[in-house]
Amino acid sequence: MLKPGLRYSHIGIPTKDRADLPIYLEGCKVHINDFNDNPYAVEWLNFEEGSPFPEILQKQAHVAYECDDLEEAMKAGKVLVPPFDAGPGLKCAFIEVDGLGIELMQRY
Repeated sequence: MLKPGLRYSHIGIPTKDRADLPIYLEGCKVHINDFNDNPYAVEWLNFEEGSPFPEILQKQAHVAYECDDLEEAMKAGKVLVPPFDAGPGLKCAFIEVDGLGIELMQRY
């Protein structure tokens, strides 16, 4: 059972084998797909050399949750990437819990 205020969103999987990822996030130096277009909510991430994202996120899968209160949800782990605007009406952050990267997303 998930903690109150958290809803499963997607899984993000780093790859070097996907050159067809249509979305480029310049500040992150990563190519991704829209996980909403994947029937199993899989987000593929192809990081470029020099990406500022922590190694843990570049090398292993992460799980993403939507949350009601981003700041409160972040208290559950070590902050890897502080909150940032990820598009219109969406704020994201990454934390580490028990060696796993967790993405937290809050819509506003």
